Amino acid sequence: MYAQIWTKYLPIIRILLKRTKQDNQVLDLNRIDFERLGTGRKAGYKFTIEFKNGKVANLISSSALASDLASVMLDDANTKLILEGGEFTVSLNTKFQLLIKGVAAELPAATEE
Repeated sequence: MYAQIWTKYLPIIRILLKRTKQDNQVLDLNRIDFERLGTGRKAGYKFTIEFKNGKVANLISSSALASDLASVMLDDANTKLILEGGEFTVSLNTKFQLLIKGVAAELPAATEE
């Protein structure tokens, strides 16, 4: 449902994943993109995804928003390569800010955008 929106943001998310080596990253999203599709007003748009060695490490199946983001990220070869290099947390807050943290990351030397 949300995959098309996440695909639009994926190049920026990939860059921010790489930058987590220096510091945590924040991406301000366009609330309207999500509300147009949304079933999330009642359930809320908050979630946290934990990636460990290129796999989702926590339960996100109850959130279509989180599940679609994880699928889009793992289906992209370059993003998956970054995720395989460590542990990352990707979370969305109620202000439509995507927070990206590198818990323990070894970023690959050469990844193309």
